[in-house]
Formats: sequence, structure tokens, C-alpha cells
Amino acid sequence: MNTMAPTRPTQLYGRRVRLSTGPAAAAEARGQVRAVICDWDIPVDLDVAVLLTSELVTNAILHDAGQNITLAVRCSRGHLRVDVYDTSCLMPVVMDVPADAEAGRGLMLVATLSDEWGFFRTPAGKAVYFTLAFQPGLGEGEGEGDGDGLQGSGVGTVSGEPPGDSPSPLNMAAVPATRSPRGDGAQC
Repeated sequence: MNTMAPTRPTQLYGRRVRLSTGPAAAAEARGQVRAVICDWDIPVDLDVAVLLTSELVTNAILHDAGQNITLAVRCSRGHLRVDVYDTSCLMPVVMDVPADAEAGRGLMLVATLSDEWGFFRTPAGKAVYFTLAFQPGLGEGEGEGDGDGLQGSGVGTVSGEPPGDSPSPLNMAAVPATRSPRGDGAQC
């Protein structure tokens, strides 16, 4: 008897949303990422994805004087990727803060809980991103563990260069593509 693993649609998904940099931006970004994970049946830890999104959006708001930021979410090649674009030219730095500090741990969380994170310059400023690998056996859009949302894959890698397939605000599709660019039927 042959059994087959459940398959995912062979589509790339992407969503891009412009957010005002007001007090509600982080909550709106969390809601967008939560909806994407649930709507697209992405097997990643929902709690971790929402937490890391909140950290990137909060940093963009705190360190950028612009009126808007852009949240870009996509699913391809077995990963969820979240990018936050802003107009600041200052590149992010992971802080070495004391254990009792009240602030400064956001990027450390991103580095620890994501599979990869990084940043790159854009014509308007910069983008900071993280990726989470699909977790086989994890129910779609569900967290794992005891509900604290703090279980990850260890320390993620960091890059200061845009990956070859990084979405920019200019080429990020807002609608599903029909095939994987790899041409090998990569599934989302």
C-alpha cells in the first residue's frame, strides 16, 4: 500500500500592505500575518510569526520618521517570509543589553527564533526580513509547545545582502502566481 503525504498548492503566494506608522500599525501587521498563515494553510508556528512581525514593525516605527511602512508577506519554497520596508537609511543592529534592560531585545528575538533574518537597502530606505521554515507535522497556522510561542529552530542566520529572490515593493505580486519559479513543483 502506498501512502502519500498531503500536498500543498503549487503556487507562490504574496501579500503587500501599506501601513500607517501610528499606534495601531503593529496590531494591524500581526493581524495581516495571522490571516495569511491561516488562509494559506502555512505550517509554521503562528505565535512566533506574529511575535517576530510585531518586533520588525515596532522597530520600523521607532527608528523611522516616515508616515508609512510596507509589510510584505510571501510563502514559497517551504518558507514563510516577512519583510518590513521603511524609509530609514539606518541599518539594524542586534544590541547586547543587560538581562534587566526594558528594551533592546527585539532583534535578538528575531535572530533566535527565525530560520534566517537580514536586511538590505532599498531605493527608499531599507527592508528587514525574517523567514520561518515549514514544520512538517505542525497543524496549519498552529503554534507548538506549551503556548508560549518561544520555541524556534535555534539561532537563525543573518544577512546584510538581499537574497536573489527577495521581493521588492516593485516586484512583489499581490496575487498568487501560477507556478513556482524553480519549475520543480515546489509547494507552498
